[in-house]
Amino acid sequence: MTTPTATPTTAPTQTIQQGPALHVTGPMRDRFDEILTPEAIAFLSELHHRFANRRHDRLADRMRRRFEIGNGHDPRFRDDTRHIRDDAEWQVAGAGPGLEDRRVEITGPTDPKMTINALNSGAKVWLADQEDATSPTWANVIGGQLSLRDAIRGELSFTSPEGKTYEVTAQQTPTIVMRPRGWHLTEKHLTFIDRTGRSMAASASLVDFGLYFLHNAKALIESGRGPYFYIAKLESSEEAKLWDDVFTFSEDYIGIEHGTIRATVLIETLPAAFEMDEILFELRDHCAGLNAGRWDYIFSIIKNYRGRGARFVLPDRSEVTMTVPFMRAYTELLVQTCHKRGAFAIGGMSASIPNRRDPEATATALEKVAADKKREAADGFDGTWVAHPDLIPTAQAEFDAVLDGRPNQLDRQRDDVSVRAEDLLDLRIGRPITSKGVRENVSVAIRYIEAWLRGLGAVAIDNLMEDAATAEISRSQVWQWIHQDRSTEDGTRITPEYIEGLITDVLAQATRAAGDRFDDAAELFREVSLGVEFPAFLTTSAYSKFLVETD
Repeated sequence: MTTPTATPTTAPTQTIQQGPALHVTGPMRDRFDEILTPEAIAFLSELHHRFANRRHDRLADRMRRRFEIGNGHDPRFRDDTRHIRDDAEWQVAGAGPGLEDRRVEITGPTDPKMTINALNSGAKVWLADQEDATSPTWANVIGGQLSLRDAIRGELSFTSPEGKTYEVTAQQTPTIVMRPRGWHLTEKHLTFIDRTGRSMAASASLVDFGLYFLHNAKALIESGRGPYFYIAKLESSEEAKLWDDVFTFSEDYIGIEHGTIRATVLIETLPAAFEMDEILFELRDHCAGLNAGRWDYIFSIIKNYRGRGARFVLPDRSEVTMTVPFMRAYTELLVQTCHKRGAFAIGGMSASIPNRRDPEATATALEKVAADKKREAADGFDGTWVAHPDLIPTAQAEFDAVLDGRPNQLDRQRDDVSVRAEDLLDLRIGRPITSKGVRENVSVAIRYIEAWLRGLGAVAIDNLMEDAATAEISRSQVWQWIHQDRSTEDGTRITPEYIEGLITDVLAQATRAAGDRFDDAAELFREVSLGVEFPAFLTTSAYSKFLVETD
C-alpha cells in the first residue's frame, strides 16, 4: 500500500525563542573554571531569569524615592505597613549554627592573605567582604570566590612575593558571613541574555551570592555552620522581599531545608532606617539580625539631602560622630527593633586602626575604639565590627564586661527608646566646616580612589581604615559644600577653584611611582565632586571606565 504524499505547503515564518542564558565575557584565568563551572553558570542564569526584572523595578523605586526626598518630601514611617510594626507576635528566625555569639566580627576583603589573617584572628565572625572592602576587578571577584572555596575546605594557603607563607592555624575559625555587592551594581564580565534576546550586564548581587552559595552551601552545612550573608545597601522592605525570594528559590534549587540561609541586613541607607521592622518581617524566615552600617548611612543622608539647603549640611566628617542626635536615634531604634523581633543588633566599625610602627597612634586608636565599643555594648548591641586583628581584644573586653558570660543581650528590649521620624532627621551638630576638613576630604578621596583603581578596596590612610563608603562621604561632602555655597570657619568659600587648588596640592605631595593611578583618581574625583550632576555612587562609572576588561 502506498502512503499518500502530503502536498507541500509554505510553512509560516516563526521566530525561534532562545532560552535565557548567561555568558562569561571576561578572560578565564588560572582556576577560574573551578568557580565558573557549567553548573554555576546554569544557576546564575536561572537566578537572572527569575529575578533580574524585579531588581530593575526596585532600582527604579530608589530613583523615585530619592527624587521625592530631594523635592521636600521627607521619609516617614509607612502607614501601609503599620500593621507589621504594631503586631508584637512575629519573630525572625534568629541565629543559625555558629552565629549564636557575635560579640566581635572582623571585616575585610577576600584575597588569600586577608582571608587567612581573618580566619586566624580570633574573632567570632568574619565578614568576608566582596562589597565595599573589595575593588571589583575581575581578578578580585573570582579570586575572592576561590579564596572562600579553599578556606571552607581547609585547602587555603598563600605565599607572598617576598616568600612568606600564610596558613590557617587557628583551631577555631570565625563563622563566615559573606557580603555580596549591592543591588545597584553590575558584573560586566558576565552577560545575561533574556528570553526576548535582550542583553544586559549581570547583577553583581546575584553573581556574588550565587557563586558562593552554589559552591559552598552544602560544605558549610556539613561543617556545622551554614550559608550566611550580609546584605548591603538595602533601601526598602520590597528589596528585602526580593532577597528573601532569591534565598527560598536557591534553597529549593540545591535541595536544602527552607530557612537554612541566614541574612544580616546592613541598615546603611536613610530610607531603610524607616523600614527596619518591615525589612525584618519580609526576611523573617532567613533573618539573623541588622547591622548599623554607620559610614554608608552618613553618605546616604548627604546624598538624599544634598540639595535641601543649609539646614542639611554636615560639618567636617570627623565631627559626625555616633553621639550626634541623628546617629543616636538611628542606632537606638535599631537595637530596640532587633530585640523586639529576636534579631541580633550588630554595631558598626570604628575607622581608627593601630599602627605597629607608631605606639602613640596605636594608643590613640585603642582609646577611641574602646570608647566606641563601650557605648555600643551599653546601648544593647550584641556585637560589633573591627577592621584589624589587633583591635579584637579591646572590642571583646567591652562586650565581655556587659555580657557577663551570656552570648548576646537579646533580652534587653530597650523599652525606654522612643524615636520619631523627626529624630532620625535631626542633623544639627553645631560645628563648623574647617579648611583642614575640606583638605582631608580631598586628600582621602583621591588617595583611596587611586588604591581602588589598583585593585585595593580597604586602605589604611592616616591611621584610619578607609573603604568605598568613607570615600563616598568625602566626595559627596565636597559636592554639597560647593552647591550649598558653604564657607570654612576662616571665611574661605568652598568653590570648584578652591577644590582644584587642593587637588593640585594632593597630587604634588603624593609619592608617585611607575604605574600609579593618581592622575586617573584625580580625574574621577573631579567627575564625582565638581560636576553639575551628582552621581549616585562614585564606583559605578569608575568601574565601567577603569575596571572592566574587554579582551
